[in-house]
Amino acid sequence: MSVRRRLTTATGAVLLTLAVAGCSGLGRSTVGTIEYETQRELVVTVTSPSVNGCHRLAPSGVTKVRNNSLTDIVMYRTRDCTGGNSIYVATNTANWTAPDTLPWRSYSVVH
Repeated sequence: MSVRRRLTTATGAVLLTLAVAGCSGLGRSTVGTIEYETQRELVVTVTSPSVNGCHRLAPSGVTKVRNNSLTDIVMYRTRDCTGGNSIYVATNTANWTAPDTLPWRSYSVVH
């Protein structure tokens, strides 16, 4: 095997490794939109949110959500995606809070 061929093979292996690493986890986002309505009846649409972390919603809270993305989401009543009263909203579905309940304040993407 010539030196040039070895160098070409090694360069190809490095480029392939970088390409695979660049496509993994950190920068991924869901495809589609998540639309929600605040308690003040303001409609907000988020396009292709990240699949990582906790996403805060409007400070006044959210009473309606429509998940038009290709991934499921979990809605929380706290600002940091913790707590027991969470709700699972599957892809291409919607949900509303019940009367006299706390609004949702954050969500996370299921991936």
